Amino acid sequence: MRHLLSTKDLSYDAALTVLDTADQMAAVGQRAVKKLPALRGRTVVNLFLEDSTRTRISFETAAKRLSADVLNFSAKGSSVSKGESLKDTAQTLAAMSADAVVIRHSASGSPQQLAESGWIDAAVVNAGDGTHEHPTQALLDAMTLRQHRARTEGRESTRGLDLEGLHVAVVGDVLHSRVARSNLWLLTTLGARVTFVAPPTLLPVGVGQWPCEVVYSLDQALDPAPDAVMMLRVQRERMHAAFFPTPQEYAREWGLTPERLAALDAAGAPTAIMHPGPMNRGLEISSAAADSPRSTVLDQVRNGVSVRMSVLYLLLSGDDLDTPTDPVHAQER
Repeated sequence: MRHLLSTKDLSYDAALTVLDTADQMAAVGQRAVKKLPALRGRTVVNLFLEDSTRTRISFETAAKRLSADVLNFSAKGSSVSKGESLKDTAQTLAAMSADAVVIRHSASGSPQQLAESGWIDAAVVNAGDGTHEHPTQALLDAMTLRQHRARTEGRESTRGLDLEGLHVAVVGDVLHSRVARSNLWLLTTLGARVTFVAPPTLLPVGVGQWPCEVVYSLDQALDPAPDAVMMLRVQRERMHAAFFPTPQEYAREWGLTPERLAALDAAGAPTAIMHPGPMNRGLEISSAAADSPRSTVLDQVRNGVSVRMSVLYLLLSGDDLDTPTDPVHAQER
């Protein structure tokens, strides 16, 4: 695989290879010197044409831990803000001999256009395009779910572990969420069962043909409790109509309130609480839920660096995504 544009493109074996490699990369973050020479001499460009904090910093950290040279490029303060096209920007990066371009763009399909256009001879990684996909977010969520499953089942290792039989409820603004789409394709590939929970106004047209169950009541989705509940951010910046009456009603009907958290605790279910961030506390998730022992939010952020190290390493080192690797010890030999 030359690029990572969508989780639909990942086979079962390729997904496990990325996750197993990410587990090895996580060990690097625990060392005194958090560096590998794996991508020394390679140049990674972070082309973020839409605002981001966690994803941009995570990719930058990942590339630097692999010893790559990193160029950060944003729309603000660049020629893009003056009207420069994606083609001209790409050709500028090509002239700088970029080996990989990590792109976030507000227009769905932009990473695929960049990868297939011939404007640049570099690996392209989709860091989020419009309401389409966010594949590395889904991969870090899968890594977090593997860790949760291993803890719940008393396993010592997650290597080779898939998500067969797990039930994940994805709750909230599915309509505008690229995270929901990427997670659906990846989680089903790995064997999990996915339920979308949202008001009808926040579900995409055609969702009935997707490989998921759809319910409109969060209380229904939590009884019985799923293995994980993933709360999606309400993306008010993408909303140009009234998708729900008031924030208070949304929080009451579809938010993970302290009362719903208490019900999970009373049931004794080992349900993980996930959120891709940034969180609207008091809207889709209460502070009690976000800060509870069930919350995996900080684990997701931590795993984001490991997953992005894995993706960059596998795309730029020449290893086959379908072939297990041992990047840490390979670099130390």
